Amino acid sequence: MAASILIADDDAVARRLVENMVQKCGYETVVVDSGDAAIAALTAPDAPAIDAVILDLVMPGLDGMGVLAKIREAGLSVPVIVQTAHGGIDNVISAMRAGAADFVVKPVGVERLQVSLRNALNASALKGELQRIRHSREGRLTFSDIITRAEAMAPVMRAAQKAANSAIPVLIEGDSGVGKEMFARAIHGSGERKTKPFVAVNCGAIPDNLVESILFGHEKGAFTGATERHMGKFVEAHGGTLFLDEVSELPLTAQVKLLRALQEGAVEAVGGRKPVKVDVRIVSATNRKLLERVKQGHFREDLFYRLHVLPLTIPSLRARREDIPHLLRHFLARFAAEENRQITGISGEAMAHLAQLDWPGNIRQLENAVYRAVVMSDGDQLGLNDFPLLASQPQPINEIPTAPLMLEPTATPSVVSGNEIPIAPLPAAGTLAMLTPTGDVRPLDDMENEIIRFAISHYRGQMSEVARRLKIGRSTLYRKLDEAGVPGHGGKSGEETH
Repeated sequence: MAASILIADDDAVARRLVENMVQKCGYETVVVDSGDAAIAALTAPDAPAIDAVILDLVMPGLDGMGVLAKIREAGLSVPVIVQTAHGGIDNVISAMRAGAADFVVKPVGVERLQVSLRNALNASALKGELQRIRHSREGRLTFSDIITRAEAMAPVMRAAQKAANSAIPVLIEGDSGVGKEMFARAIHGSGERKTKPFVAVNCGAIPDNLVESILFGHEKGAFTGATERHMGKFVEAHGGTLFLDEVSELPLTAQVKLLRALQEGAVEAVGGRKPVKVDVRIVSATNRKLLERVKQGHFREDLFYRLHVLPLTIPSLRARREDIPHLLRHFLARFAAEENRQITGISGEAMAHLAQLDWPGNIRQLENAVYRAVVMSDGDQLGLNDFPLLASQPQPINEIPTAPLMLEPTATPSVVSGNEIPIAPLPAAGTLAMLTPTGDVRPLDDMENEIIRFAISHYRGQMSEVARRLKIGRSTLYRKLDEAGVPGHGGKSGEETH
């Protein structure tokens, strides 16, 4: 999914011109005709996420300066590019002081607008990354810090947000690298315990003979090497959240004591004489199917039901490919700043390839791939050659000339020129055969006719939309249909089917 740009202008002609330019840059658009409508689009609970705003300063009713003030009052961090026909220095100063990221004068050219949008989005991504790192360190991470636009993530996010304000035990399942700990931190940071400790324990990294000591604590002299008293992770997390990562790796002996601690709300340190009351919220995570571990005898069934009260399964990255452009923008902004590199974006070819890979290591693998590319790149734009380990993987089928061209709804983004990271995905699924049954390349006219038929079917006969998406005039579209002998398309009369 490409970045979404909100365009607010009361002039219909100017609004349409800016919309066309923004779409040519590879972004999605949301268009409104007033300042009030712009605020509604930014603040409505069910409104689509907006990545940047192009705002006309002079509008009837709530003008551009009023919109900037309301954005600031609402605490929104969306970057705003203001535009006006009056480019006086006073207007520029006022808009910048009010929080605008950039200023353009009507009529703005596509190159100027493209640069302004790219800079605004990159700056916003870097600001978001810095805020996310700060929130994580301070234990204030919330669901707004999780980068996702995928439909597959929506039910998981809704369930996690509902769970945040209660003490219900949550079990987060998902492949390695999908961001289970970030979800756990967001649950903690969005609930009533957010001012209390968040304590994370990797159960798979603790030696078996130290599990009880680390979780429940030990008294001085309880065993060889216990030279001082240790209170344990449960006591450390008192009043807050204890995150048990890779909980499926706990040895059975520790599982018994964990179950008792959860049942009684108290822990007994190794070598201790009496239990200590604790108030902790348990969030656990595993990259295995915990029920399978129960069936195999590696995990206690009674403990499973204690932890598996509210299960959340985070989809792998290959199941939410529309998140890839947004993740790339944030990772690129962060690593370019950390490494002091002036890298402005990722090429369309590289983006198309990255969006089609399966990413077995999920978000962690994507992050590390961008890190390596930023460090090793010699140019100001990342290309396919900057991802050698990924470029060596099998090419997606639509990049192999001798094979059918596969059009995937989310896996195959269209390629645009320039330094833009956000690239709009192709609208529907289908196949386009490149070869004839005898093995020869099909004539261009045949393939063009098939693409046009496909577009008409996809847009349900809305010929204006078909022409706009194919980037040809309606008269050209009708001429091509007449030449191809396609009946019932509305002809040159301009009638559209519904």
